[in-house]
Amino acid sequence: MLPCLRHAPLYLALLSALSSTSHAADLSWVDPAVAVVNDQVISLRHTLHQNPEMGNQEFKTAALVAEQLKSLGLQVRTGVGKTGVVGVLKGGLPGPVVALRADMDALPVKEMTGLPWASKATGVRLGKTVPVMHACGHDTHTAMLLGAARVLAEHRDQVAGTVVFLFQPAEEGAADLDEFETDTLIGAQAMIRDGALDSPKVEAVFGVHVMAGYPTGHLYYKAGTVLNSSDGFRIIVKGQQTHGSAPWSGVDPVVASAGIINGLQTLVSRRADLTQGMGVISVGTINAGSAANIIPETVEMTGTIRSNSAAVRDTLLKKMPPLVQGIASAYETEASLLLVNHAPVTSNDPQLTAAMVPALELAAPGKVQLLPASLSPSEDFSYYAEKVPGLFVFLGATPEGQDMSKAANNHSPYFTADDATLATGVKAHVQFVMNYPGQVRSSN
Repeated sequence: MLPCLRHAPLYLALLSALSSTSHAADLSWVDPAVAVVNDQVISLRHTLHQNPEMGNQEFKTAALVAEQLKSLGLQVRTGVGKTGVVGVLKGGLPGPVVALRADMDALPVKEMTGLPWASKATGVRLGKTVPVMHACGHDTHTAMLLGAARVLAEHRDQVAGTVVFLFQPAEEGAADLDEFETDTLIGAQAMIRDGALDSPKVEAVFGVHVMAGYPTGHLYYKAGTVLNSSDGFRIIVKGQQTHGSAPWSGVDPVVASAGIINGLQTLVSRRADLTQGMGVISVGTINAGSAANIIPETVEMTGTIRSNSAAVRDTLLKKMPPLVQGIASAYETEASLLLVNHAPVTSNDPQLTAAMVPALELAAPGKVQLLPASLSPSEDFSYYAEKVPGLFVFLGATPEGQDMSKAANNHSPYFTADDATLATGVKAHVQFVMNYPGQVRSSN
């Protein structure tokens, strides 16, 4: 079992070497099999892109996924984590249980790409109708994993062990819940709560994320920390409303809020041990007042906290409440602070990462690169990787002939993902399964 191998890196390295040699001939079927399903994967991607659904509202998407998996003869569970789907493929040989994960949800963004299959969809987010777009590439993730499921199902006699396909909702948040008014579990946490990793018991999990600004067909990986943690906050500062010409007759929450915003930055620069990593506290919204000559009663601000270090994250979360309260008190105001934890640091298991490099090379020969540093976004894949060893890699999605620096980033209304990169993503999923160390032990 892999948890034991975590204490035997030399043995795991040997298994990795065996995986890259003994399976070379056996896996000659992968590329042709992926080529056969490629047109279907692209078609699925276009269908998903034209019909995006936000977090916890992926009803049509989930139905499509379940139908596809059932047609392949997989065991299928729906309603996991609210709208998630879990498919289970039992291989023809005994072996380990590994999971492959894709997220299905879209964002409240109006698409501006002009693509012939661009989204014109709308959805309801917290009671308001908003445009919806797959602006982060989750349509590609779902289509690629469905393609991998087909390839593996059609070659199940060569699969040792069991593959669990996790199609997850609400990675970007839930459209039906206010993040500052609920503690309801969503996304990966809800999938885990509903037993997505338990029946059967998963021992390793893999994920692939498309990235704009990186060339099509290239895969990027890093052991250890690979993505930041993410936490949200809302601060409400209460003063006493009065006329703007006589601030001494009231209590000004605007000035107090300015002090709090400035003070928050000292948590990073003066309170966190930056030898452990980096941290960012950003205030994204400030709402107060109704007229230029009235000092308002309250100010509300919301923001985000990011870090690539669990220790730095812990410091920021612990030090923020007393700092906010102290500054508010100094200005004779009252402050309430609500912290919401979205995702811990995403960390790739070092031994699993090392063992899977040959799989990446088989998926993208000559196009596999080690990331020099962790990336700034966050991902709730981190919750899976806290439960079992995980590996989360990135797939370039911008055509090689383009200027990478000018590519519209993920979450932009102009974001696009090149269809030509989908085949590499399908191969990566398949090679993860076929090169997992347990495959070597099961077939020898």
